[in-house]
Amino acid sequence: MKQLSMGRNIVTGKRQKNQGFSLLELSIAMFILILLIAVAVPTYQYTVQKARETVLKENLFQMRKAIDQFVADKGRLPQSLDELVEKRYLREKPIDPMTEKAEWEEIFGTDPNSPDGQQGLVDVRSLAEGEDETGKKYKEY
Repeated sequence: MKQLSMGRNIVTGKRQKNQGFSLLELSIAMFILILLIAVAVPTYQYTVQKARETVLKENLFQMRKAIDQFVADKGRLPQSLDELVEKRYLREKPIDPMTEKAEWEEIFGTDPNSPDGQQGLVDVRSLAEGEDETGKKYKEY
């Protein structure tokens, strides 16, 4: 009967080598990991960009809606975005997701409801440079 000792194979009786992974195995694993990262990073960046564009459009929509509601309630154009916040038509001035600042281009025009032809806030636009994938500039949203 064979006597078994630690580190020996039961069938052959030869001593087994306890090794880690070979350099080839590690290289293959790293190559697969790099391929996965190469696919995931651009997809992630694209998704983040699309999300920022969506938030920008929604923020502009909500500010324009607040301007319209202000005009319907007060019968005049607001003087600024700050007035919309003060009068509680907006909870706070939204942050432009492209510039990450609460700064917007305020477009003023003649108030059609004013007998004196006073100026008021008629539109809001982003100050961000750049364009979306269709070529439309963020300033034109």
